[in-house]
Amino acid sequence: MTDILLTNAAILLALVLALWVISMTINDVSFIDAFWGAGMGVLAITSWMQLAGRGTLATLIMIMAAAWGFRLGIYLFRRWSHEGEDQRYERMLRKDREQGRFALAALTKVFLGQAVLLFMVCLPAQTGIIAAGAAGIGPWVQAPLVGAGLALYCVGIFFEWVGDWQLARFKADPANKGKVLDTGLWRYTRHPNYFGDACAWWGIWLVAAHTGNAAVMWSVIGPLFLTFTLTKWSGAALLEKGMKKTRPEYDSYKQRTSAFIPLPPRKPG
Repeated sequence: MTDILLTNAAILLALVLALWVISMTINDVSFIDAFWGAGMGVLAITSWMQLAGRGTLATLIMIMAAAWGFRLGIYLFRRWSHEGEDQRYERMLRKDREQGRFALAALTKVFLGQAVLLFMVCLPAQTGIIAAGAAGIGPWVQAPLVGAGLALYCVGIFFEWVGDWQLARFKADPANKGKVLDTGLWRYTRHPNYFGDACAWWGIWLVAAHTGNAAVMWSVIGPLFLTFTLTKWSGAALLEKGMKKTRPEYDSYKQRTSAFIPLPPRKPG
């Protein structure tokens, strides 16, 4: 397992350095968000390709991670190409740009940091694929973790894909500029796409846990950290900070709508 993980780390580092060079030519690092998902898909595929034998369980985990990752990567790349530089990264690197340290800051603050976190979050898929090897899933009645993981993954994919689609349609209408999306899935949670992300990776970890491998069990750090960052760090918390400044209706929306787990809207107090 260690050899495959080290190979994956080397591949990831090479890709990240190449993207860093590209960012220097266009003076924008924010397309790295698209690589967050796509990079995990790449790591799942490279793990699967290095196996001596490829069973149905390893293939299932690879498909789950790759489908999630490349869908998200394409969505975020299209959003970046349409909207341009993400203001979060512009604010993060503003002083470094002014003081001529943009290249070094982009490498250390953005690309290398993203690579480490990406590798960690993707550990359930990597270790699960390696541990599964040529093994099959077996009778479904004897694989409750696989069934539960698939079900949770499908819930996550539904919330993420539909939530992103609803948001894209809402933002495409000029009449909605400055307004808050509070219909569809966004009526029940302020972040259906983030909730979907968390469910998808908890589902992948559950499927991988069917192997019973110790490294897979320890890889729970991946979905734990992802859930933390989506709810408390760089996900919902950072996004909502900006929303309050640009959308006056957001405070009212926040009072009646669940922050993360979908729940019926609260009645005005």
